[in-house]
Amino acid sequence: MSNNRNIVIIIQARMSSSRLPGKVLMPLLDKSLLARMIERLQQIKYAARLVIATSVTDDDDLIEQEAKSLQIDCFRGDLNNLLDRHYQAAKLFNADVVLKIPSDCPLIDPKAVDRVLDVFFENDGRYDFVSNLHPATWPDGNDVEVMTMACLERVWLKAAKPMELEHTTPYIWENPDQFAIANVAWETGKDYSMSHRFTIDYLEDYLFISRVYQELYPVDPAFSCEDIVALLEAKPEICHINQQFTGVNWYRHHLDELKTVNANQTKQLLKQKI
Repeated sequence: MSNNRNIVIIIQARMSSSRLPGKVLMPLLDKSLLARMIERLQQIKYAARLVIATSVTDDDDLIEQEAKSLQIDCFRGDLNNLLDRHYQAAKLFNADVVLKIPSDCPLIDPKAVDRVLDVFFENDGRYDFVSNLHPATWPDGNDVEVMTMACLERVWLKAAKPMELEHTTPYIWENPDQFAIANVAWETGKDYSMSHRFTIDYLEDYLFISRVYQELYPVDPAFSCEDIVALLEAKPEICHINQQFTGVNWYRHHLDELKTVNANQTKQLLKQKI
């Protein structure tokens, strides 16, 4: 089934984050945030090629250098058209199956990736696209989207709205009549997508992630999502570090355009950082 399929995981990364510039190269213990995320993705049970997809702008030379130091393939493409960047990277590395994972998920649970891939391959040929995001139930920062190369190519040919180009996959889940789509819920039966934030956009997120790594990594470098939740239950003060940003995501800017996302799946930013 999957063993003769070329699985390519594309990690989109850039230095020019508007809210926290250079966040992907900020230190987590003795390595960069991006290196720690790669480390976690290398723990999945599937054989997959990892590709860091960055832009052609000069400041992203640093991303390419980091990729080389990590011995991870790097593709450089359009800064703002992420759909084209993903498509060209997938094409270059002859992908049959493409995973889109953003670089702001350094706490991603490898088992989350495995479970989405399990559903994709256990239903071999049935789905064009499988994710754990529509709707999301895992804590924010466990974002996994899997698609066939044919699906990605179809989107690349058809998508035209700026939002679709910037976020790569909205055209798929906004047009369920055109694609066979499946969603994987967190097996706990809980929905922590709006209450727990394991992703990074703000300084408080970085402080939260750093604390989690300091607490859990020395005990078990392969710590799980459940380990993080247990830590937060034992030490709720850690949860408070970035609590003001829980539920804040990019959907909030496009509620007037999105048909398959509602206002309950995002929050407005109440306290804007200067």
